[in-house]
Amino acid sequence: MDIPILSLSSLSKSFGGTPVLRGVSLDVHKGEFITILGPSGCGKTTTLRIIAGLERPDSGRVMLSGVDVTDFEPNRRSVNTVFQNYALFPHMNVAQNIGYGLRVRRTPRDEIRRRVKEMLELVKLPGYEKRAPSQLSGGQRQRVAIARAVVLRPDILLLDEPLGALDLKLRQQMQTELKLLQQQLGITFIYITHDQEEALNMSDRIAVMNEGVLEQLGTPEMIYEHPKTPFVAQFIGQGSLFPGIVTDNCAAGRLADIGLAYGRAQAMCLSPRRAGESVTLSVHMERICYTLEDTPGFSLPATVASRRYAGSTLRTQLIFDDGQELLVSEEFSLAQLPPPGVRVNVYWDPSHAAIVGEEAV
Repeated sequence: MDIPILSLSSLSKSFGGTPVLRGVSLDVHKGEFITILGPSGCGKTTTLRIIAGLERPDSGRVMLSGVDVTDFEPNRRSVNTVFQNYALFPHMNVAQNIGYGLRVRRTPRDEIRRRVKEMLELVKLPGYEKRAPSQLSGGQRQRVAIARAVVLRPDILLLDEPLGALDLKLRQQMQTELKLLQQQLGITFIYITHDQEEALNMSDRIAVMNEGVLEQLGTPEMIYEHPKTPFVAQFIGQGSLFPGIVTDNCAAGRLADIGLAYGRAQAMCLSPRRAGESVTLSVHMERICYTLEDTPGFSLPATVASRRYAGSTLRTQLIFDDGQELLVSEEFSLAQLPPPGVRVNVYWDPSHAAIVGEEAV
C-alpha cells in the first residue's frame, strides 16, 4: 500500500493545562479532499496548525510522505495554508501577491511571470494582474489567496474555513469551484470547517471532531447514514436520537422492533441484535413523517405544537407524551396539514433509521 502523504499519530496538545487534542490519529492519501469538521473549540484549527508547523504537539508525531516532520519549521514542509481572512498584502497588486513566495525563493522573473499567469487562468482571474486587493470582491480575494498558495506547488494545501467570510450564494459557488480546482491540480486538500453542507458537498472523506477527539472518519455518505456516536448523529444533518430496547432477536439485514419510552418503532439491523439489548436510533429530521392514521410497526403518538415556514420546507415541532420535543422538516405544501394541538402518529422508513455505532456492510 502507498505511504500516506500525511500521517498523524496520537497527537495531544494542551493550552494552559486545558486539553485541546486528545490522541488524534489520521492518515491522508495523495489527491484526497479531506474535511476536518466540528464545532468551535473542538481542536480542528489546532490540528491544522500542527500540520503546518505553526504549533508543536505535546505528544504524537506528524509524518509527511513517510518523513517525520514533527520538529520541522513551517518552511521545511511542503505545505501551504489559506486562511479565512485571505492575508493578502494590501500594498501589492494581484500578480505581486501571487508571485510573492516565488520571489522569496529567488525564482527567475520569467518563470514567475509564467506561473502567475497560469494561476490567474486557473482561478478565473485573467486580466486582474494590476488590481489591488481593495479593488476585488470577497470571492476574488479568496481566489488570489488560493493562487498564491498553490503557485508554490505544495504537496498539501491546508484551508482554514476559507469561505466563512462570504455570503451564502457566493459560498455555495466557491464550494463547487474549490472542488473542481482540487481535481484539476491533483493536490491534497485538508479543509477545516464547522459547516456540514460544505463538508458533505466537497469531501472525499470527513473527519468529525468533538472536544479534541476524532469521533468518526468516513465518506460523506457513511458519516450521514451510519453515525458511530450520538454526537455525530446529532451534529450531521440534525438527527434526532431515540434510546430504546430491542424487543425480539433480530438477524442482520432484518427489521428490528424497538421499544421506546413512549411507544415502539422499527429500524433495519446491519448486525444481529438480541432481545433486551439497549440501542439508540438516529433519524434525520427530513426523514421523519407523521400521519393521522396508524402505521404498521410504529406506535409513537405525539401532538403538533407549532409550524414554521422555512422557504422550500416547513419545520414542524411535535411533542411526545413524555414531553420530548421532535423537529420535522418536510417539503413546503399548500395541502391541509394538521393544525397545532392535533394528535398524530410519528413514523419513518425503517431503512432510514440508523442504529448508532453499527458498521455498514
